[in-house]
Amino acid sequence: MQPKNKNFVNPSEIRAQFSKHMSDMYRKEVPLYGDLLSLVEDTNQEVLEKSTNTKAHLERTGEMKRLSMERHGAIRVGTPSELSTIRRLFAVMGMEPVGYYDLTPSGVPVHSTAFRAVHEEDLQISPFRVFTSLLRLELIDNPETRQLAKDTLAKRQIFTPRVLELIEQCAHDGGLSQADAWTFIHEALETFRWHTSATVTSDEYKRLHNQHRLIADVVAFKGPHINHLTPRTLDIDQVQAQMPARNITPKAVVEGPPRRNCPILLRQTSFKALQEKVTFSNQSSEAGSHTARFGEIEQRGAALTPKGRALYDELLNASRSELKEFPNEKNAEHYTEILAKNFSKFPDTYKEMNDQDLAYFRYFVTDKGYEALNNTTLPTNLKDLINAGFIEYESLVYEDFLPVSAAGIFQSNLGDNAQAQYKISSNQTDFQNSLGTEVLDELDLYADTQKRSIVKCGEILNLSLFTA
Repeated sequence: MQPKNKNFVNPSEIRAQFSKHMSDMYRKEVPLYGDLLSLVEDTNQEVLEKSTNTKAHLERTGEMKRLSMERHGAIRVGTPSELSTIRRLFAVMGMEPVGYYDLTPSGVPVHSTAFRAVHEEDLQISPFRVFTSLLRLELIDNPETRQLAKDTLAKRQIFTPRVLELIEQCAHDGGLSQADAWTFIHEALETFRWHTSATVTSDEYKRLHNQHRLIADVVAFKGPHINHLTPRTLDIDQVQAQMPARNITPKAVVEGPPRRNCPILLRQTSFKALQEKVTFSNQSSEAGSHTARFGEIEQRGAALTPKGRALYDELLNASRSELKEFPNEKNAEHYTEILAKNFSKFPDTYKEMNDQDLAYFRYFVTDKGYEALNNTTLPTNLKDLINAGFIEYESLVYEDFLPVSAAGIFQSNLGDNAQAQYKISSNQTDFQNSLGTEVLDELDLYADTQKRSIVKCGEILNLSLFTA
């Protein structure tokens, strides 16, 4: 949405520019990410050339314009204070915390949210989103290691003085001028930059690493370096198959639902984390190494309603139970077969998904609907209008994340031996206290977008009693 002061830059424009600069920075830091972008671009172009339906869907929903710039990133912060400030930093770019994700059931000692734009108009300008995790220090069972982590995190400042000033200025004034927005982008990038110098000794790093690799990644460095950026592909299976030919080693299993005619929710894969040279605080040269950063690819499908999510969860849980172990290289083919079998119970046409209230949709008045405005008595029921050809619909793209997928990506890059068991359950209240606000419910956001499209159709068709 446009800021009230015409001299201020639209937060969505700041977000779009920040996303571009972060992508450029990460491409320089991780050259393999550039190879991944090229592969995704080639794959998307091939899909669009072969599938007129896919191209028409993207053009109708406005997603074609955002496809090439679509990215999500991921960071991990160490303290409630860092999380609270990162929320205010993202607010400058029109990004709000959406959803609560607890990764501890999969042996990852963090809980998370996704910062993103929430209105469809802002998402069309820039769909950039950042999956942001907070380390749960209480899950470190060794008291000495837990204290080491606390003390180390207490000493660092992950934000530049200037970006903190601009965050305060934006909150007070309600926006940033062009010059200040440009400064903000470059100052904010410093928070996410990779640093080869660790803040701990090699022995301290080993203690943190032995507790959990992710704990070492969060605690041992100057800031929450971006650990991956994710472009959006239109055919993740094709990307997965072609990665080795470009000297990119993929993870064993594509996370999420199986391949479908009508994609749902989110599918993800990645190349394995890179081993990078680092200098520990007791060393004078890059004698050590750290493994954390990787490249990820995603394919996004339809956002599901509560009824659709319940069916999805049921089928996914049945597949995991049938597999009886964590998906890996040895069982990848078998797991794919199990998924396909179980998910055959999930309708695979948009009409069925719409009729059964399994997914959210955006509704449009058709040419026939416009032509009928002055000379036809129209139905006032949505289903009747659709059946008569006055309105049609397209699925809403899923803008968020899946806890199981997120945990699977984490685990595949941390190594199977990094998996741990945590008895402490999720704690959304504590997370929101650290965040400084409540997280938004993503299902409410999709429902609002769907409702706005229905209301707009009603206004166009002059149906004052138009209801869903």
